[in-house]
Amino acid sequence: MILSLICIIGLIVVGLLVFAALVLLVAVGLWWWFLRKPQPQISGTLRLAGLQAQVKVIRDRWGIPHITAQDEHDLFFAQGYVHAQDRLWQMEQNRRVMRGTLAEAVGEVALPADRFSRAIGFRRAAEADVAALSDEARTPLQSYADGVNAFIQGHRNALPIEFTLLRLQPAPWTVLDTVGWGKVMAWSLSCNWESELLRWDLACALAPDATRAAALECGYNPACPTVCQDTEGSGQDDVVTRLLAAYDAARESGFLPVPAGGGDVGSNNWTIAPARSSTGRPILCNDPHLSPGMPSIWYENHLQCPTLHATGVSFPGVPGVVIGHNDRIAWGATNAFPDVQDFYVERFDPADPNRYEYEGEWEEAQVVREEIRVKGREEPEVLEVRVTRHGPVVSDVLAPEAGVPLALRWTAHDPGDIVMGVLMMDRAGNWDEFQEALRHWPVPSQNFVYADVDGHIGYMMPGQIPIRAKGDGLLPVPGWDGEHEWASYIPFEDLPRLYDPAEGLIVTANNRVVGPDYPHFISAEWSAGYRARRIEEALRNKDRISPDDCQALQMDFTCLPADDLLPLLANLAPMDPLERQALSALRAWDRRAMPDSVGASVYEALVIHLLRQAFAPVLGEHLDHFLGIGRMPLFPIGSFGGRAWETLIAALRGDTDVVSPDVPAAFSAAVVALRDTLGPNVDAWQWGKLHQVSFDHAMKDVPVVGRLLSRGPYPVGGDGETPHQSGFAMQWPVSPVHVTVSYRQVVDVGAWENSLSVNTTGQCGVPGSPHYADQIPLWREGQYHPMLWRREDIQREAEGTLVLEPGA
Repeated sequence: MILSLICIIGLIVVGLLVFAALVLLVAVGLWWWFLRKPQPQISGTLRLAGLQAQVKVIRDRWGIPHITAQDEHDLFFAQGYVHAQDRLWQMEQNRRVMRGTLAEAVGEVALPADRFSRAIGFRRAAEADVAALSDEARTPLQSYADGVNAFIQGHRNALPIEFTLLRLQPAPWTVLDTVGWGKVMAWSLSCNWESELLRWDLACALAPDATRAAALECGYNPACPTVCQDTEGSGQDDVVTRLLAAYDAARESGFLPVPAGGGDVGSNNWTIAPARSSTGRPILCNDPHLSPGMPSIWYENHLQCPTLHATGVSFPGVPGVVIGHNDRIAWGATNAFPDVQDFYVERFDPADPNRYEYEGEWEEAQVVREEIRVKGREEPEVLEVRVTRHGPVVSDVLAPEAGVPLALRWTAHDPGDIVMGVLMMDRAGNWDEFQEALRHWPVPSQNFVYADVDGHIGYMMPGQIPIRAKGDGLLPVPGWDGEHEWASYIPFEDLPRLYDPAEGLIVTANNRVVGPDYPHFISAEWSAGYRARRIEEALRNKDRISPDDCQALQMDFTCLPADDLLPLLANLAPMDPLERQALSALRAWDRRAMPDSVGASVYEALVIHLLRQAFAPVLGEHLDHFLGIGRMPLFPIGSFGGRAWETLIAALRGDTDVVSPDVPAAFSAAVVALRDTLGPNVDAWQWGKLHQVSFDHAMKDVPVVGRLLSRGPYPVGGDGETPHQSGFAMQWPVSPVHVTVSYRQVVDVGAWENSLSVNTTGQCGVPGSPHYADQIPLWREGQYHPMLWRREDIQREAEGTLVLEPGA
């Protein structure tokens, strides 16, 4: 009996061990198949058809490739191969966004995104670019595509986990895929379309009182700096006048309905002349602010051949270096927010929906049939897009509530050759060559700062900025009368620029570029200017500015708008002991929105409740959009948040009565919200407990897989107006961070080996890689890695050397 029991127990134990071994074997197999097998090869030798000579790819200990080739063909071929090694899924996802084919891969959940892409016409616009490419511009794009395809062809059975989970095989990469991503980025950095739609909503809601609608936007804060103007002056009255004219014109046109009875992205950059620098050389800094994600939108790489030597960040899917330096110059970019989008209200023939009126005649609209394949469906979704002389009719997707057909005129619908501009910039050796490169930068218009080894600094805003025959494009205009056409673009020679300014300092942070005296209208969409003001003040307060000072400034959480609000709260009286503690924390606050700050939590909660309480009675259902919350999940943050703030402060000062803020009520509501969210202990109300950033993968909502592929949330300081920006939606509970610092660089111009940078996540987008998320700790702590430049430094930090040889 005992022996039998022992045998049974032994069999059970053996069975359990066998089962455990099988489970372990399956787990190891899954780990190998999903995570280990797709890892990029970083050492050894590969033979690749299409290469003309040997290429060396040395990856340093941060996973950054240093690519050395004999000519540009092989250089861009190798860059395409390396991008695909580390970021193929991201590239696949990006081109599906551009082509409107996400639903084909993931199903109906992506249909809204695909409809949007097809309506706007990213792919159609890219096809026009490709058709107009010169041989000079096409050649590097094709070399790059050939490199991507060499990787795809050799790794059909070792693709990243996303392809395996979705049972996808990537199609060959094309020149169109590269060019098309530029169109998507141009859209993501444009905001006027949303501003026009919101102003349309406000005009309808507040009609016929155009003065009240215009007063909701106070214009640019005169206390904040202008890039290309020594004395700022106020543009406030000019903006209000423009808005009044636009509202009146819309009403008089007859197409604006009257009610019965009556999304943000940003960046910082600056450059310092030798006379102001502690090194005696120029310093150039840049930290673009974009949506956080996994992997990072940027990819760091160092490219070298006899005709091009540059390092910095690129977009996976695009050759060259977008932000960085070469052996002569350094450059950085922030978004300029010009108005390059206009909506035209079209009059279609009731008897023929494909005919529209223009100057008294009927014209035929082009009808584009878009077939969207959807995973799990036998038949495609069909979308017919009408295209007029002004552009695609997009109102059915963007603004179905408008009630009228709106056609979109957008500069990115015109052919351009922006990749040519990138590569010319990478090769440029002086200011004249740099400007000539920017002649090929049509959209998205950027604030470029510049510095060179000869000690010069500069600034330029390139791009195709329309000159309108009538009006300023602040509201939709009649498309049928021919009076509101784009007459031309601002001549390249007239675009804003600076060269060696006397102050020895140039700062841009999405703030106003030109003052009211500039002869052309550029935009009414500037960011509020607080970040630029803080950066300028910090730099001006130092006789000699060091790279360490610049690093500290990129991590600066100083909240200048608080200086406008807090003095207006002097008479605020607490109603109970909890409010007394909260008010004490607020008054003791040092204006820095640090993750561990209690005062920052009280301030931010008060701002949210004050804005919502003040504007809700006026705006009703349009409140969220006016406070900067985007119209659709694709664009979670809009562009109006800063304007709401300026109007609120004006109301608190008694300068306007368009809104009536109740400070005591808002403060009480904020304290209750903080108590309900974080408990009654005020000392526990730390900003980082409310304000967090996540680096989410596109599959973040998939059980188990989402956690494996995403990182965070992490406490983070700042807000939308601090130099270290971490913007969020003006709603409670505090939303996750939607916009933050996506990359930092501090370049010691001429002593390139001293330059520093850091990405948000890591170089490799393949889960399981040691470089999948290894830069997150550096990013969070304000640390950097060296931008390795000299060959001996690269060799010292080498993690692996991959030799690419020509093959059959």
